[in-house]
Amino acid sequence: TKQPTPGGGAAAAIGGAIGGAAAQMAAAYTQRKKDKESGAAAKADQLIASIDLEKYLQGADDDAVAYMDLQRTWKDSSMSPEEKKDIEMRALAVPTNLLEMCHEDVMNISNFLPHCNPNITSDAKVGIHQLAGAARAAFQTVMVNSPPDDERIRLKGLLKEINKVEDEILDLE
Repeated sequence: TKQPTPGGGAAAAIGGAIGGAAAQMAAAYTQRKKDKESGAAAKADQLIASIDLEKYLQGADDDAVAYMDLQRTWKDSSMSPEEKKDIEMRALAVPTNLLEMCHEDVMNISNFLPHCNPNITSDAKVGIHQLAGAARAAFQTVMVNSPPDDERIRLKGLLKEINKVEDEILDLE
């Protein structure tokens, strides 16, 4: 059947949740005696607390609602210009917030990596890559909603910072 969900924003949000969960798992395994003694376990606890998986899942639901509302703006000729503008703003805000969440979590995971249990850093890096993909997917959803130029430039800057982290951990050169 023809349904608009899960759309790009919802798919990005679920991808972000998976990435966040992978990073949380890596942090959960940074709880050995030597991790506690070195302070790495405390940094792991901070990372676990900083990644809000529920916000990602809520973002998927928010995206579905925002898109259904946006569809109404295309069909409901009796809708006021103010209501239409509010709906369009919400449709833009949902993927924008998701991209910002992904960026923040990527930066936090990157800062945690030097303290991560070395036997499990690959999972923390998987979290970064998954969140990076979610951020790029959210960006595509932002772009279809025609953000102002300054917002587009700001979000591209966040993606460039994420790309820099990915480049560092991939070490392909």
